[in-house]
Amino acid sequence: MAVELCLLLLLFCGSTVSEVQPIYKPPPGTLDFGFVPAKTYDTGAYHEPGPIGILFKIVHAYLYLVQPNSFPQDLVRKLAQQKFGNVQGDYQKPENVVLTLQAIYYEIGFIVSAALGFVFILLLPLVGLCFCMCRCCDNCGGEMHQRQKKNADCQRSCFATFLFVASLIISVGVLCAYAANQHLTNQVRGAKKLVNSNFKDLKIFLNDTPAQIDYLVSQYNTTKDKALSDLNNVGPLLGSRVQEQLGKEVRPALDAALTMAGAIRETKEALENVSVSVEVLQEGTERLHANLTDVKMHLSNTLNDSACSATQAASTCNIIRNSLNQLNINANFSGLPGVSSQLAKVNDVLKIDLSSLVQKGYAAFNDTPDLVVNQTQNILSDIKSVLESIGSNITTFAKTLPVQKILADLTIYLTQSEAYVQDYFPLVEQYDFYRWLGCLILCCMVVLILIFYCLGLLCGTCGYDKHASPTTRGCISNTGGNFLMAGVGFSFLFSWVLMTVVVLTFVTGGNVEKLVCEPFEDKTLFKVLDTPYLLNQHWKNYLSGILFKNPNINLTFENVYSDCKENKGIYTSLHLEHLFNINEFLNISMYTEDVALRIEHIQINLSNIILLDEIGKENLLNFSSSGIEGINFAAYLTEINKSVTKVDLLSFANDLEARADQLPKGALENALKGHANNIRMIHNQQVIPLEQAMSTLNQSIRLLKRTSSELMVKVKNVISAVNAAQLLINNNASLVIVQETKKYMDTIVGYFEQYIEWVKESIAMEVAACKPIANVIDTAVDIFLCSYITDSVNTFWFGLGGSSIFLIPAIIFAVKLSKYYRRMDTEDVYDDGETIPMKTTENGNNGYHKEHLYGIHNPVFARPKIQITSNTALWNSGNTYWKHEGAI
Repeated sequence: MAVELCLLLLLFCGSTVSEVQPIYKPPPGTLDFGFVPAKTYDTGAYHEPGPIGILFKIVHAYLYLVQPNSFPQDLVRKLAQQKFGNVQGDYQKPENVVLTLQAIYYEIGFIVSAALGFVFILLLPLVGLCFCMCRCCDNCGGEMHQRQKKNADCQRSCFATFLFVASLIISVGVLCAYAANQHLTNQVRGAKKLVNSNFKDLKIFLNDTPAQIDYLVSQYNTTKDKALSDLNNVGPLLGSRVQEQLGKEVRPALDAALTMAGAIRETKEALENVSVSVEVLQEGTERLHANLTDVKMHLSNTLNDSACSATQAASTCNIIRNSLNQLNINANFSGLPGVSSQLAKVNDVLKIDLSSLVQKGYAAFNDTPDLVVNQTQNILSDIKSVLESIGSNITTFAKTLPVQKILADLTIYLTQSEAYVQDYFPLVEQYDFYRWLGCLILCCMVVLILIFYCLGLLCGTCGYDKHASPTTRGCISNTGGNFLMAGVGFSFLFSWVLMTVVVLTFVTGGNVEKLVCEPFEDKTLFKVLDTPYLLNQHWKNYLSGILFKNPNINLTFENVYSDCKENKGIYTSLHLEHLFNINEFLNISMYTEDVALRIEHIQINLSNIILLDEIGKENLLNFSSSGIEGINFAAYLTEINKSVTKVDLLSFANDLEARADQLPKGALENALKGHANNIRMIHNQQVIPLEQAMSTLNQSIRLLKRTSSELMVKVKNVISAVNAAQLLINNNASLVIVQETKKYMDTIVGYFEQYIEWVKESIAMEVAACKPIANVIDTAVDIFLCSYITDSVNTFWFGLGGSSIFLIPAIIFAVKLSKYYRRMDTEDVYDDGETIPMKTTENGNNGYHKEHLYGIHNPVFARPKIQITSNTALWNSGNTYWKHEGAI
């Protein structure tokens, strides 16, 4: 049912979009679809065991020593594919024998360990039985007599130490077993929260999916609104694109025409400046010539004065007289030709405002977007209707899908499953309590043995008196020895039970760890499950056979688990494209075909655009024939390049004044200085204005020269460019319009393609993200089975097994040590460190004295040392005489 839900959800998405492959794909404006709504899953499928994790790691290391081989993938596959026992004699087949040997080789560590455990289980009760029978016959330490030795204290200390160490190790083992037992119970009690978290995530998975689908569908409005916005702005978008393409030819042509209109105005101004400047120069040079002539005449008269005849002034006056010829004009503007005819023709050209005509061409060309808007209103209204109909179809189709019903059914099923788990969870806790109690009893068995050993060590050590003889040991010491023997007895009674539990849990838990948990962690287990024809001999791929009824589809457990682990969408994880190919449904051609056709049939007529009419072109031709190229620019430039006067009047005046200073003081000197000042005044008032007029004339002539250079060719080029641009608008604009219309259409379609890609990516990565499914698997296998159960069980048998094994040395040391604590029936007598056998005729025991039969005190062991003579030693103790053998 979950698969059907996914298919319907994908169908719901697919019905809203489509696909197209345009020839040209411009980068459309990026659409912001936001984020698909998704809630955060609460389950963290990771278990941190805490401090007990150190024990888990130790157990893992021990299991690696027992079973260092890697997971036998090939062996498991072959064993799973073999059908043992179906036919008599299957086990004798060579291939089955080989598989059996391979399995034994892989399990050799567990087999050897289990065999040792079984030996322990069988032998220890038998040894205990034999040991008891032997002691009943006063053998195996059952005889209540202890021979005294020189190193008795050392032996007792060693046995006590060894027993204490063994008890300490057993204590550590039982603590580990108890900690593992308690850890498993605690985790089982806390598992309910984790189970509820998984169910909550699954509900979120089901409840959020419709909202995610609705969000995907609603984002179609974003695409539609953007497309409608571009359609409403067809003028600025399509019209501006057409204008931009045509403008590559039109604008340079109009710019050249406008530049030529400016050149006409500049030409008129230059001709006027030439005409005025020439007139000013002609008049100015005439006045200047007259004034310079007067200055020369007056200077000549001054120099003819008698004062110049003097010896001191004669040479100076002669020099000044010889320089008077320099006071004359240099440039002659009277012979320059006039430009009145050219100016008249240019004025006739300017009667028509060429700039205004060019601006009209600009204005007509800039109205292209408005022309596009006016000529595409009907088509755009049809396109808008198509877009609205797509939205209506989406809404109608969404209402017909039974998504809510399927989700409701799945929710009911999930709720029932949750209720089932909740109902049976108390039963699980109850059984876990029984398990906990059983494991606790096992631990208490060991603890009981430890208590006897510890009490034996405590009583024996505290009650031991090294001055007391074996037959006179105190009650506390004797009780300690009895405790030790009680511990030995319980060890024989309980050890086989403990080891039986250890072997069973070791074989089970160890193999689960090596064959399930470790391969699950590195995904090797999934590779085995994905083996073709393993789970079903007729199916190559089991998972695809279950989901799609097509076992040939390459759908593996490993890929599904990995994709869900990465929280990818269920469509990607389950490869639902094999059952429901989303690309077939994400096909926008069914919706954009009409849109594209209507846009392609847009007809835009730009023939009404006139860049430059015939009047303007004729005006340009009239300007080219205005005659400015016939002006004698060489004559003008020749005179312009000359100076106004032959000599610089300021320099001449300064030189004149300097020479006047060389003359004797008097009227001649003053007269010459007056003439110098007059020359300076002529320079300032007449020469400087003439120089300015010459500069203006120079600029104007040079401008006219540049303008007239190939004027006819320039005008023809401008007219040709305008004609070419006009021809492009009239004849070839349709091609440009088609190209730009195609780009405009691709832009509109590009919005749908963005929507398609976003929907595909969202379905693949965000919609119905299957992280909860991976969490359920991790919770069931990695956390419950491996972390909670297997690690705890393995740690339990590890601790309990260690304790059981160390019961053997503890039994040996306890039996040995009890001899030093218990009260004996008979004792040895020492003579200077040597044992002296004695006879008592009353009881018939050779060399032994049973003190408890007579109730008499034995002074031999009541004192630290007894001195016995070498000849005779006689000590009366009631009715009995002990004598040294050498004295009898």
